[in-house]
Amino acid sequence: MRPLRRRRKTSRQPINRIPVATREEMDRLSMDALDFVYVLGDAYIDHPSFGAAIIARVLQSRGFSVGLICQPDWHGVADFRRLGRPRLGFLVSSGNIDSMVNHYTAAKRPRSEDAYSEGGKAGKRPDRATVVYANRCREAYPGVPVIIGGIEASLRRFAHYDYWDDRVRHSILYDAGADLLLYGMGERSIVALAEALDAGTPIRDIRNIPGSCYQTAALDGLNDYVTLPSYQEVSTDKKKYAQAFMAEAREQDAIRGKTLIQAHEKGYLVCNPPSAPLTREELDQVYDLPFTRKPHPMYKQPIPALSEVAFSLTSCRGCFGGCSFCALTFHQGRVVTSRSEGSLVKEAEALTRDPAFKGYIHDVGGPTANFRHPACPKQTKSGVCPDRQCIGHDPCPVMKAHADQKEYVHLLRRLRQVPGVKKVFVRSGVRFDYALFDKDDSFLKELVQHHVSGQLKVAPEHVSERTLAAMNKPSHEVYEAFLNKYARLNRQFGLKQYVVPYFISSHPGCTLEDAIQLSEYLKSINHRPEQVQDFYPTPGTVSTCMYYTGLDPRTMEPIHVPKGEEKRMQRALMQYWLPQNRPLVEKALRLSHREDLIGRGGRCLIPERGRPAEPKVTKKKGKPGKNVVDKRPRSK
Repeated sequence: MRPLRRRRKTSRQPINRIPVATREEMDRLSMDALDFVYVLGDAYIDHPSFGAAIIARVLQSRGFSVGLICQPDWHGVADFRRLGRPRLGFLVSSGNIDSMVNHYTAAKRPRSEDAYSEGGKAGKRPDRATVVYANRCREAYPGVPVIIGGIEASLRRFAHYDYWDDRVRHSILYDAGADLLLYGMGERSIVALAEALDAGTPIRDIRNIPGSCYQTAALDGLNDYVTLPSYQEVSTDKKKYAQAFMAEAREQDAIRGKTLIQAHEKGYLVCNPPSAPLTREELDQVYDLPFTRKPHPMYKQPIPALSEVAFSLTSCRGCFGGCSFCALTFHQGRVVTSRSEGSLVKEAEALTRDPAFKGYIHDVGGPTANFRHPACPKQTKSGVCPDRQCIGHDPCPVMKAHADQKEYVHLLRRLRQVPGVKKVFVRSGVRFDYALFDKDDSFLKELVQHHVSGQLKVAPEHVSERTLAAMNKPSHEVYEAFLNKYARLNRQFGLKQYVVPYFISSHPGCTLEDAIQLSEYLKSINHRPEQVQDFYPTPGTVSTCMYYTGLDPRTMEPIHVPKGEEKRMQRALMQYWLPQNRPLVEKALRLSHREDLIGRGGRCLIPERGRPAEPKVTKKKGKPGKNVVDKRPRSK
C-alpha cells in the first residue's frame, strides 16, 4: 500500500470527520452523493479495533467519501436508499464477527444480547447478514457495484461447511450475488478497488487485486493456478472437502500463494492470492488516522463491545500460533507485523487526554500479545511453510531459535513511563510456550511484576495429549512448566497472583476418556469454571473441517468427533459438580467404565445416588502453590 495521501477531492467531506450516517448530515455538508455507502451489521464505533472504522477511515484518507447504513431494516429496500445512490459502490459487511456466531450459541440457541448493537439489543441484523444486505443493495440500486468483505465474507469465500444448516454451502459470493469479495485485512485491496473504480474501470474488469475473489464463466487468460475440488464434489464427498480445505490453507500466503479456482454450478470462483501484510510504517499510518474512539453520535445508549477495547492498544497483526480451532490463518494470516513503539506511545498519550481514562491501559496486544515479529526470517522472503506449523504441539526448531520478546518488553516499559498512565495490563492471549522458548526471562518477570491484575488468563485448552495434538496446542508438560516458572517468579517478587486456565470441551479428537481426564485435572486443582467453552464449528478452521469430515485434513486419517449426546456429556463433565449435569456426567462415567469416580472419595467427581454430595469448598486465602492456579470456587 503506497503512503496514504489524498486523491483529487470530488466530495465535500472533511477528512477528520466521522463518516456520515444520515441525509441531514449530507445536506449540512452540501454533499450531493457519496462515493461509497457502507452497509454494516454492527453499530458503528469509530475505533481502530473495529474493521469497519479502519476501512472507512482509510478510504477517507484517500479523499473518498463514505456514508454509513448501520443495521438497516432488511425487510425492504427503503433503508438501503437512505443515503442515495453511491457514485462508486456499496460496501457490505456483517460486522466484526460472523452473523451466525453473533446470533447463536454452540448449542444453536439464540443469544439474548448483541455486544455490537446499541444497548446490547439482539435481533438488529438478519441471519447471514452479508447475503441479505447484498441482495437488498442490488434491489435498491440495480447496476451499482456491490462489494462484500469482513470476517463473514472472508471465511466463507470458498464452498464451506455451515454448522447451522449442517451442510456445505456455496461460496458466499454466489449466495450474495455480489460483484467482488475482498478478504483478509482489507486496507490494500479496498484502496486498489476504489482507485480502479474512480478511474472508470468497470467492476467486471477488476480482476487482479490481491485479496479478492470474483465469479467468471470461463478461465480464459488465467494461468499458474490451483484447481480445487468443485462445489459438487466437496458437498458430496468428505474426503474431497478435506483435500480442498488443505489446498486453500497451503496457498494462504502473499509471497508464494497461487490463485485458486473452484467450480460452482454457475461458473467458477476465482480467489486471488492474499494481499501482503502492511509494513510497520503502513500500520502506523493506519492507526494515526483521526479516529474519535467513540460510537457514532447518532447513538444514545452505549455499545457493549466498546467497553472491552476503549482503552486498549493494538500492537500487532497476524498470528503463527496455528490453533486448529482459530480462523486467523484464513483472515489475518500467519505473518506477524507490528506497530512501532513511537506510534503506540503516541496513542497512549492520546488516551491520557480522554476525560474517561482512569490511568489504566487495559491491554497491549493483538491475536497473540507477545508476538511482535515473524516466526522466522524466511517468512518475509519466501513465505510461510505450506505444510508445517510454526508453533503448537510440535513446534518448529527454527521458530524456537528465533523466539525473542525483548522488543515487547521494551514497549511495555515505554508505555508504563507515559505520564498519566498508572498501570498497563496484558490481557489478550499470551503464548506461554513461546514465552518459555525465549531464553531471556525478562518478559515473564515484567509480566508478573507489572502487567497482571491478580489473575493471568491463559489457554492450555486441554490436558489430553491426543486432544492437544488435534488442537495443535502445546503439550500439557509445557503448560505445567509455565505454571512452575510463574509460581517461582511470584514467590521471588512476593506476589500472590493466580493463573485462570481456559479449556475447550468436545473438540474433534477428544474422546469421552479424554474429557474425563480433563475433569479429573479440574478436580485435582479445585478449579470450577464459571462458563464452559464448548467447541463451536465456525467457517475457515481446521477443527471445523475435522468436525464435518471426520478426517484430520493434515494427515487424512480418521479422527473421533463428539456429536449429539456425547458432545453434551463432554460439556457437562467440565462442570461435573452442577446438579443439573449429574445425569450426563454419570452416564459418561459408566459408559467409560469409570465407576471409580462415583462415590465419596477425594478423587470422585459425583457422589453415589442417595448419598449427600461433598460439602462446598469455602473461600480462603492461600499462598501461591506449586501451580499458582486459582483454587477458589467461583460463582456467576
